[in-house]
Amino acid sequence: FFFFSLSSSSSLCLLVLQRITVEAMVHLGINAEKQGHIFRVLAGLLQLGNVTFCSAMDESQPCDLEEKSKDFMHRCASLLCVPVEELQTCLRVRTLRAGKQSALFKPCSLADCSVRRDCLAKVVYAQLFEWLVTFINDSICADNSTWCNFIGLLDVYGFECFQFNNLEQLCINYANEKLQQHFVAHYLKAQQEEYVSEGLEWSFVKYQDNQGCLDLIEGIPTGVFSLLNEECLLNRASDAKQFRVRLEKELSDNGSMSWDKFSKQPHFTVAHYAGKVSYQIEGMMEKNKDPVPPELIHLLQKSENPLLHQLFADRDLVGQGTRGLRQVVTVVSKFKNSLENLMKILHSTTPHYTRCIKPNTDCRPLTFKKEEVIMQLEACGIVETIHISAAGFPIRIPYTSFTQRYGLISNLTLFRQGAGEQGLQADNKEALGSAVADILRVVLSHSLDASRHIDNEARSSLVHCGRTKVFLTNSMLELLEEHRSRVCSQRAFSIQCCWHRHKQRRRHAMRRAVTLIQAAVRSWLVRRAVRRWHRAAIVLQRSWRKWRALMDSLAEAELDDAEDLQEAMPTELDPILRARGSVQLSSIQEPVMVRGWPMGLALASAPTITVSMTATGFQKMMSVMACLNGHCFRSGDYKVETNQFKQGVASIRAQPRGSIKLHYQRSPLLYADLHPDHKRDGVTGLNQILLEST
Repeated sequence: FFFFSLSSSSSLCLLVLQRITVEAMVHLGINAEKQGHIFRVLAGLLQLGNVTFCSAMDESQPCDLEEKSKDFMHRCASLLCVPVEELQTCLRVRTLRAGKQSALFKPCSLADCSVRRDCLAKVVYAQLFEWLVTFINDSICADNSTWCNFIGLLDVYGFECFQFNNLEQLCINYANEKLQQHFVAHYLKAQQEEYVSEGLEWSFVKYQDNQGCLDLIEGIPTGVFSLLNEECLLNRASDAKQFRVRLEKELSDNGSMSWDKFSKQPHFTVAHYAGKVSYQIEGMMEKNKDPVPPELIHLLQKSENPLLHQLFADRDLVGQGTRGLRQVVTVVSKFKNSLENLMKILHSTTPHYTRCIKPNTDCRPLTFKKEEVIMQLEACGIVETIHISAAGFPIRIPYTSFTQRYGLISNLTLFRQGAGEQGLQADNKEALGSAVADILRVVLSHSLDASRHIDNEARSSLVHCGRTKVFLTNSMLELLEEHRSRVCSQRAFSIQCCWHRHKQRRRHAMRRAVTLIQAAVRSWLVRRAVRRWHRAAIVLQRSWRKWRALMDSLAEAELDDAEDLQEAMPTELDPILRARGSVQLSSIQEPVMVRGWPMGLALASAPTITVSMTATGFQKMMSVMACLNGHCFRSGDYKVETNQFKQGVASIRAQPRGSIKLHYQRSPLLYADLHPDHKRDGVTGLNQILLEST
């Protein structure tokens, strides 16, 4: 594209920048639909830049499009969403209006067609750029009612001086002159005036004031801008020589303007703060008018592209008729008004400056020209700034702020009260002055050797106390900060010691409390365990006594029954009954019950024992004695027959009552012998234990 050929950027760089731009649009809230409209407009402008014209055979006819430009024209009309015929007509035919009703159409020359093409591209791009800036500011800026401070970044073109300079360079250099004046007024002039108002003994440093150059450019009614606007408002053709004559007549007394009388080209030279610049007058008035044909604006307003229609919806159609020419706003007027608004903002802020110095005027890399750099430093006021900073006091702190920050150095009573409303007051100048003097005396006495004598002259070179502020050098500020840091470290160490002591005390108290709690818990656990053991011992003793008493009573009962049977035993037995092994006595009405051992123990391997017995009288007694295996039956004269397959335990506790079945579970007497050998001592086993207990 032709517009891309004007830039030195590579295609790869443009692709990278496009991706970054799209990501930035997304973050700012520009959706895909708006992005599409923006890129369609930009693509249409690129197509428009490739449109070229050729002269027609008949001078009364409009210029023709070159054959290769017809496709570019159709693409441009399609992207801008305007009729292609109307676009061609607006670029090749000029509309002249005589009154409100009549209109004349005049074919444009080849040069005029190119100018109208470039004018259309510039006005669309300018409106799109302005809309984008407004959208970005609205997206990232909060409501003005919710904030009162802001941080602004101003980036402007540097001073420009080329071989051919015109209106663009004049506006840029004018803006640099205004910023230089702001720098001089804010830093150099205001600083020296502050020294005088605070009572400092100060020898003024001369600095370059550019007020004369500003009066030459923006002066009313005889400034360059004013005369240029008057020439543009006149309904006549532009004449560079006539405008130069008028400049010489009106501004000949100003020392900042000069002319080269031997130059054939109309020009004028302005002595800026950075050097002299010669400006060409030819074409300056046309650029100042920057006319936009009304038919182009009307065509853009009818565009079907929503964004393009929005950009030109509220734009007035100026320049129609003789009255419209009087209402034209020139480029320098808009630039001057915008710069004045910017300066109002700068005057209401606290500025910080970053100076850019050109190493050479030829814009060549790796080339440093000492003379040109020194000239720029002197012209920008950097040298004067260095002189004032070196000879003066760059740090200026009000008394109240000084005592609030450095009052802890001298342990001021006022400083300790400074946190409340009864603290330091700005009206109490004597107290503030004495407090500042005490702080400085402590710092100087600790920072310098005790043997070294400090006179007032040496002290005044480091610090000076004005009427409302303390003026310090960088070295004195370093001493104050160093001493303040040392005092803060000491107090922080004291605070840490107090805190560690408090922390150790709390830890010791907590440990003591934990020890007491643990001792109490252990004591309670032991007492509870002892109580449980006592209760268990009591239960065991009670159970044992009950069991022992029961055993004793059972043993006594069985022995009593045996004695009763022996007393009632007859002397002789019927041999017939003795041979049968069982006796039926009519005197015994109830059958004899055979029970197990009093403890209820039996062998696990013992099967079911079936005992069938019917006895009365003497036979009942003999059966009981046989069961007890008494001494009187050692010879086996009388036996009780039972169906017993294996060993078991049987005991007589009461009279047998017929046939019964005994089922025994497992017991610790698994290997007990129910028929032990007869010893000399008599009965053995559990029966012996029971007999001995009685």
